Amino acid sequence: MIYLKSPKEIQGMRDSNRIVAEILRKLTGELKPGISTEELENIAKVEIARRGALPAFQGYRGYKFVTCISINEEVVHGTPGRRRVEAGDIVSIDLGVKFRGFYGDAALTYPVGKVSPAAKRLLKITYEALYEGIKAARAGNYLGDISWAIQRKVESEGLFIIKAFVGHGIGKELHEDPQVPNFGKPKTGVKLQEGMTLSIEPMVSEGTEDVRIYPDKWTAVTVDGSLAAHFEHTIAITKNGPKILSGGWEEIMMSLV
Repeated sequence: MIYLKSPKEIQGMRDSNRIVAEILRKLTGELKPGISTEELENIAKVEIARRGALPAFQGYRGYKFVTCISINEEVVHGTPGRRRVEAGDIVSIDLGVKFRGFYGDAALTYPVGKVSPAAKRLLKITYEALYEGIKAARAGNYLGDISWAIQRKVESEGLFIIKAFVGHGIGKELHEDPQVPNFGKPKTGVKLQEGMTLSIEPMVSEGTEDVRIYPDKWTAVTVDGSLAAHFEHTIAITKNGPKILSGGWEEIMMSLV
């Protein structure tokens, strides 16, 4: 069942997503060579608590951490630990919080120092694909229009959609209906309505759509070791078009990609 939100509820979601955006900005500022993913995790814990929010991921299906931090060939759900960030890495940070009854969720992939031209291109195309999907999120369109807009952008550039993972509805639960695939056909799926709130999150690889899962049972990596990127915004569909609720970190990426 798809739960349509009132303007007041959407404002509540804006508050939770604003916290996510603020913490993502803080974490990217700490992303320097030598820092460990565990240290980034600990910073996120402090920042979530300081704002009176709760971590959305910790405890979800047994997940132990408040962040997912994925490096290079790691696509999504990377578990924080002793691994240290190196110059030239691309680092994905996925963060969710619950604040006053509503969830916020967003992700970005950040270049550490000077990265390869191929890595920079991957980030640029994945970031642009996110916004192609958001542009299609209008009342009267269909869910498949979002999916197709993302897929068309990525595949036209010769890159690969990771099909094993999808976006989702969000609100009073972290994952609500409907699922939001990053691939599909236009004019298919549910009709988009004012009040729908969605987390749109393309995951893109240089070389393959196939992934395998590490022994930690969470971290997904490309099977060929090629680089992957992940961007996510939570949006609301309004009478005036899509509204990004997790905005506040875009200028970081615009200066880099």
